[in-house]
Amino acid sequence: MSAKPALGILMMVAASVCFSLGGLLIKLIPWNPLAINGARNLIASCVIGLYILCTRHRLKWNFTVFVGAVSMAGVTTLFAIANKLTTAGNTIILQYTAPVWIILLMMLFFGKKPGRLELITIVFVLAGILCFFYEGLSAGRWLGDLLALLSGIFYAGVFMLNQFERGDALSSMFFGQLACGIFLSPLALQETVFTPQVLTAVFVLGAVQVGLAYIFFSYGTRYTDPVTASIIGAIEPILNPVLVALFYGEQLGRLSLIGAAMVVCAVLYYNIASIRK
Repeated sequence: MSAKPALGILMMVAASVCFSLGGLLIKLIPWNPLAINGARNLIASCVIGLYILCTRHRLKWNFTVFVGAVSMAGVTTLFAIANKLTTAGNTIILQYTAPVWIILLMMLFFGKKPGRLELITIVFVLAGILCFFYEGLSAGRWLGDLLALLSGIFYAGVFMLNQFERGDALSSMFFGQLACGIFLSPLALQETVFTPQVLTAVFVLGAVQVGLAYIFFSYGTRYTDPVTASIIGAIEPILNPVLVALFYGEQLGRLSLIGAAMVVCAVLYYNIASIRK
């Protein structure tokens, strides 16, 4: 294997591991989720901003970039809130349903009818979602599950906007994080717990889980083929709840585990089969 593909795989693994830290770190920070999201995005925007300066990337600002920034802000904000209202496993798996919402949004806005592969994926993912919500209703976590599902829809919006000619993922990412940081980080001043452990968790959440993760991701997708990137990307929804279970003691219910397996397998199958097709 040549150096660049090997580096791409390493970067994708690093990105997935960084992303997977989100559930555990948010659980460990005893703050309002909006304050957490504001602080982590403020730190992340500094990291991404420094990366933009070092690479001399020219920022864009237009309607497409604006909608992308709103989508990015919606993903991070809803993810943080959902992590406090339901299990970290439910949150990341429901966010991982983004490809299904891309299929439905493409049909709604562009008239692109789903084929057999898309329909099979939708059926299995929706069945998995029903497993989460059935267990969530009995456990009183339905609101968290709903917000996690909405974060997946915003995530789908981010992926769709990147396909437009005037879109720029890095610009949308930076402006979305900066906006969250400016408007939400002042809420952290209302918190009362500022122990070294909490402040370290907030810093790692912003600098590593968001900032470095997206930098690794940008390099990884540049040198890795889509099939490999899709498979490596599945590390996040698997590792996220494992870390929370090990270090926080939070477990997924039996029905949620079944739903998680259905969603992850269906999305992986769709990604690999559609790329090969």
